[in-house]
Amino acid sequence: MLPAKSHSHSRISTTNRLHTSHRRRAFLQPRSSAAPTNAPPASSTLAEQVRSHFPILHQQVHSNKQLIYLDNAATSQKPKHVLDTLYDYYSGYNSNVHRGVHALSARSTAAYEDARVKIATLINASSPEEIVYTRNASEAINLVACSWGEVNISAGDEIILSVAEHHSNLVPWQLLAQRKGAILKFVKLTADTQELDMDHLASLVNPGKTKLVSLVHVSNALGCKTPAAIVAEIAARAKGCRILLDCCQSVPNMPVDVTTLGADFIVASSHKMCGPTGIGFLWGKKEVLESMPPWMGGGEMIQDVYLDRSTYADPPSRFEAGTPAIGEAIGLGAAADYLKDIGLDKIDAYEEELGGYLYEKLSAVDGVEIYGPSPGSSKYGRAALATFNVKGIHPTDLSTILDQSGIAVRSGHLCTQPLHRELGVSSSCRASPYFYNTVGEIDAFVEGLRDAVQFFREVGG
Repeated sequence: MLPAKSHSHSRISTTNRLHTSHRRRAFLQPRSSAAPTNAPPASSTLAEQVRSHFPILHQQVHSNKQLIYLDNAATSQKPKHVLDTLYDYYSGYNSNVHRGVHALSARSTAAYEDARVKIATLINASSPEEIVYTRNASEAINLVACSWGEVNISAGDEIILSVAEHHSNLVPWQLLAQRKGAILKFVKLTADTQELDMDHLASLVNPGKTKLVSLVHVSNALGCKTPAAIVAEIAARAKGCRILLDCCQSVPNMPVDVTTLGADFIVASSHKMCGPTGIGFLWGKKEVLESMPPWMGGGEMIQDVYLDRSTYADPPSRFEAGTPAIGEAIGLGAAADYLKDIGLDKIDAYEEELGGYLYEKLSAVDGVEIYGPSPGSSKYGRAALATFNVKGIHPTDLSTILDQSGIAVRSGHLCTQPLHRELGVSSSCRASPYFYNTVGEIDAFVEGLRDAVQFFREVGG
């Protein structure tokens, strides 16, 4: 375990007291931005090209502050193409799928299944039948745990996770382990770069017992990228071991090709990839999905139903009981098309530059500690997000003050409480840009953070 940091944060912030401070009101007045000391990314034109696609970005909050949205790791904004697609569905051909022969049902069914093809194309799946719609990535992981896990995990079997997992990739496996008597093991972080330790992963694999390795592909807190090819090579030492990757922070931001990734399952959420909320997907190898029993029962997932028994549809229908989120699925398909048309290679390249710029500017702020590998310190790469703390200042106080200047960042445990304990802190702030964010917004965020730090230090004496 990494040594505890000296600046732990209590759960109780001082924001309420600060609301009455006259110096806070003075701080909130507009200030001139200092000129950046570093050259901006050369490819900053990408954000300029796409910003007009996102109506929500062009607004003021708190009466007169231009919105700067840097909470994209939590949820992304939606382009007009996706919004128009949702409007067209609900206003033009809203109908249930697979159950009617009338015109609206036929059109709705065609669009719903076409969206599956678009998602499969985005991740280069071998077949659209490998795409299972779920409510979100959390449900997708639960599906694997409750279907594949119930059949393939027995008492004494081992499941390897990591200390950096989102709660969604921890709790389902904890529940499965409790039901089945399985053993959970956890990959630690490297001491120098704070990324997943592949040597430690190798030491955890038990050829006779390891049945699953389930890891984050890109950490929502550390920003580190997991080398999927190395994971696959290590996991192969345990015959029959399956691999699941949580791709919520990779599918929206970089090319993901499941034919070369080495995983058996991946999960992702629509709302993090420019699509609607309330839907995500599970990708699984066709032969693995075909071996899995149903998880939920109901309409759609059946072949024949009798009073005393039922037979079940082939995947993916087997795992999609009941009326699905039809409009949301169609919207997700539109989002997949949108990202593909821009080019995930272009998004990845732009975010690599923007993320490096963010890290450099943020690390120059007095008292800031950024978690995860620094750009260039890891051969596996770093995502364009920065989770950080400022010594002596509660993260919630920082995010509240930044919000008053129109700057949206995340604060809290980021659904990674075990990771925060590993880091020796209870909470943190996170700034997470996306391809529609600009260098100017990074400069404004860092300037706003400097002002906030100065303000709290003046208040605290």
